[in-house]
Amino acid sequence: MKKLSLVMAVMMVISLVVFGSTKIRLGGITGKISPPEGVAQVALVAGTDTLRAEVSKGIFTFINLKEGVYKVWIKGNAPYKDATIENVAVKDSSTTDLGEIKLQQ
Repeated sequence: MKKLSLVMAVMMVISLVVFGSTKIRLGGITGKISPPEGVAQVALVAGTDTLRAEVSKGIFTFINLKEGVYKVWIKGNAPYKDATIENVAVKDSSTTDLGEIKLQQ
């Protein structure tokens, strides 16, 4: 009986190590807005959640994102208009590059 209990305990520990070590791989989104002085703010929307990114010289990056589909919202400084990029897909361990985003006046 003791051997059976010991074997069961070892099997539980092994299964916890195997299944517990599975890492969630996260991705990101990056882009460059031109003109850089035209952007006030960049936000990422997923359902009811909103994240904001720092913008430096027109470049923004969102990191540690779960796999999914997002919307990027860019608030423009006058006289530039706001912009929205729908259906931005993020896959495991990869960064989606939106390239250059030109704001309209």
